[in-house]
Amino acid sequence: MGMTMTQKILAAHAGLDSVVAGQFIEAKLDAVLANDITGPVAIKNLPSMGADKVFDPDRVYLVPDHFTPNKDIKAAEQCKIVREFAKAQELTNYFEVGRVGIEHALLPEQGLVTAGDVVIGADSHTCTYGALGAFSTGMGSTDIAAGMARGVSWFKVPSAIRFNLHGELQGWASGKDVILHIIGMIGVEGARYKSMEFTGDGLRCLGMDARLTIANMAIEAGAKNGIFEVDEITLDYLKGRSKHEPRVFKADDDAEYDQVIDIDLSQIKPTVSFPHLPENTRTIDNVGEVKIDQVVIGSCTNGNISDMEVAAKILKGRRVADGVRCIIIPGTQNVYKHCIQQGWAEIFIDAGAVFSMPTCGPCLGGHMGCLAAGERAVSTTNRNFVGRMGHVDSEVYLASPAVAAASAIEGKIADPAQY
Repeated sequence: MGMTMTQKILAAHAGLDSVVAGQFIEAKLDAVLANDITGPVAIKNLPSMGADKVFDPDRVYLVPDHFTPNKDIKAAEQCKIVREFAKAQELTNYFEVGRVGIEHALLPEQGLVTAGDVVIGADSHTCTYGALGAFSTGMGSTDIAAGMARGVSWFKVPSAIRFNLHGELQGWASGKDVILHIIGMIGVEGARYKSMEFTGDGLRCLGMDARLTIANMAIEAGAKNGIFEVDEITLDYLKGRSKHEPRVFKADDDAEYDQVIDIDLSQIKPTVSFPHLPENTRTIDNVGEVKIDQVVIGSCTNGNISDMEVAAKILKGRRVADGVRCIIIPGTQNVYKHCIQQGWAEIFIDAGAVFSMPTCGPCLGGHMGCLAAGERAVSTTNRNFVGRMGHVDSEVYLASPAVAAASAIEGKIADPAQY
């Protein structure tokens, strides 16, 4: 029986000729990741694993990004634990203020994850790296402590859903609209503990930023991981960037899938996810009149260069509506610098937006954009659960950077087609 991309990667890392869905294995890890919220828990658990050293200081990554720059004393104490641990363990890859980025934007940019890797992270959106052809998934902090100590982890091999992408996106439609469309179709449990595997001729119109966005939100459909077939776009992105050699795993022709879904990208419209689940989607022509108080453009989902470029194109020469707070957060320091060099930062500021340094901040209701009771936000982030960005009586509408920027100008959810 043939294997999927994910199954081939896991088999290789487990030292097995083949694996099947449902099989329990122990696989070697290429990277272990934690942040300022989840890292301290893992660090405190490390001694109980019988370890006083991490398995490899080059392959344990710590990125304090959620409540940084420190929002309060507790956040400062969390970061201090992570910082002191990184120093004591002589970790090669520790990123803090001045070098920091939102972890899932930073690691691909820095070449710390590549095709064929197995990566675990104490954050559910670790599945982002599937865009590069890696198997990556989120785990709890105790599992991360074990991974830090031993360099291996256990997995239940997932079955898979294959998404055949065809055609080409039109107008302002983007990778964010693709994944919102898919989640709206299969639901937040539609891929529970499965691998979402993306292939097809439509990949040619999806740049790496779009793929990162789609893989990032695989977890919002309940998936164990999302993964893209490696092609020339992948290899061009990795060339000169990867810190180690990419390994390409392609699905066998006779690989077994629980479901095969065909997606015509030319039919995808800008899509908005209404409160309070990502599956509650509507196309832009069916959103109705929804006035808003805040717009957030950025996060690990849409904080890359192309996302900033889209926002700048729409906001250029225009103003954010009175009464609307527009917060723009690039994913990394390099993206931040690029925005300055391209003049986009000036466009954002002239439009009346706030241009922030990289942070997860408002995505999880942490800081720099929490919502009060009754407020509504259009956000390019990945979750819109009750209370996700602040008060339990606030509302979050998930959308692409194009829809978010147009909405900031109009003061309500708006179609970017007019810009």
